[in-house]
Amino acid sequence: MDTVRIGRFLKELRKERGLTQEQLGEKLGVTNKTVSRWETGNYLPPVECLSMLSDLYGFTINELVAGERLDTESFSQAAEENLSMALEENEKRRRSTEKRLLTMMALSTLIAMAVILLIPGGSSFAVRKLLIIVLVVVLASIGNAAELVALLLNKEGSGK
Repeated sequence: MDTVRIGRFLKELRKERGLTQEQLGEKLGVTNKTVSRWETGNYLPPVECLSMLSDLYGFTINELVAGERLDTESFSQAAEENLSMALEENEKRRRSTEKRLLTMMALSTLIAMAVILLIPGGSSFAVRKLLIIVLVVVLASIGNAAELVALLLNKEGSGK
């Protein structure tokens, strides 16, 4: 998606309505800085804001994301392109999240193993050592279980 093009279009529409960034931000429940970031192409508005902008400006979300007014011929083609790009970006985010979760799982397991190996020995510390080992294993298991649940929810949410 061409965020700069989208931003220019959003700015054009705002100015056509005679709104300042601050006024638009108030209507949408965001700051004027956020509106500025959209209009410079640094960020895309979230779906909820795109919907509100669509209602406010009288344009479809498809047109807003295309960054231009669309005639009947262009509308269908732009919709297809916008949907493809959105799906690609969603897949990239899903893969990135999956990698982060797997990395966190591996690191937490390694840390748990390191802590267990670094516990000092000796018979007087046997019970204490056992309690620490159990605690570390339980905490690592809880962390890994939470990360697995997040990973599964992420895959489920992406339709896989």
